[in-house]
Amino acid sequence: MLTAKTKFSTGLALAVASTFVLSACSASDDDAMDPAMSETPAMTEESPEPAMSEDAMEDDMAMDPAANLVGPACMAYAEEVPDGAGSIQGMSQDPVAVAASNNPMLTTLVSAVSGELNPDVNLVDTLNGDEFTVFAPVDDAFAKIDDETIGALQEDAELLSSILTYHVIPGQIEPMDISGTHTTVNGAELEVMGEGDDFTVNGESAVLCGGVQTANATVYLIDTVLMP
Repeated sequence: MLTAKTKFSTGLALAVASTFVLSACSASDDDAMDPAMSETPAMTEESPEPAMSEDAMEDDMAMDPAANLVGPACMAYAEEVPDGAGSIQGMSQDPVAVAASNNPMLTTLVSAVSGELNPDVNLVDTLNGDEFTVFAPVDDAFAKIDDETIGALQEDAELLSSILTYHVIPGQIEPMDISGTHTTVNGAELEVMGEGDDFTVNGESAVLCGGVQTANATVYLIDTVLMP
């Protein structure tokens, strides 16, 4: 028979044991509810890729050679020469004299700067060797010049060099900054006026397509040969 003292001791022991059991269950439940405790490395979800920053988006746009084109003839040219070395994308890969040689609208200009029109005038290395803004008269622009003047250019290297370098400005100037007066490699000044898709040079030559990128220059195709 259990005495009262024995019953008390037994009840106390059971109470202590129950306390330990409840504590263990409570800890186990807390662990199960704590994601940090229950999640294993293998179950951890990967962090999402960060969104592209505005600077990165601007860099991507800057890398697109067609992003800043201006002028009424750009779309027609892109349709006529959609790919290859003479395309807008293709020209962006080469220095300016090489890029111009691949453009079907600039064959006369290329002959003038490469020594074909006058063997004493060859500006290819000069044009390819630094950064420039080039106003490039298309073939139709040279077709406006009378035969007598063309004959003179074939003989007069100084005159031809003066005219060609008048179409070149040191440094690359984007369409948003092209309006204004600029000093050319010739030493004389020319003035660009307009905005949007409507620009003229010296009030006489229209920009057909401008902001064309090459590896070292920004090119503006124009419809009239500029005279210093």
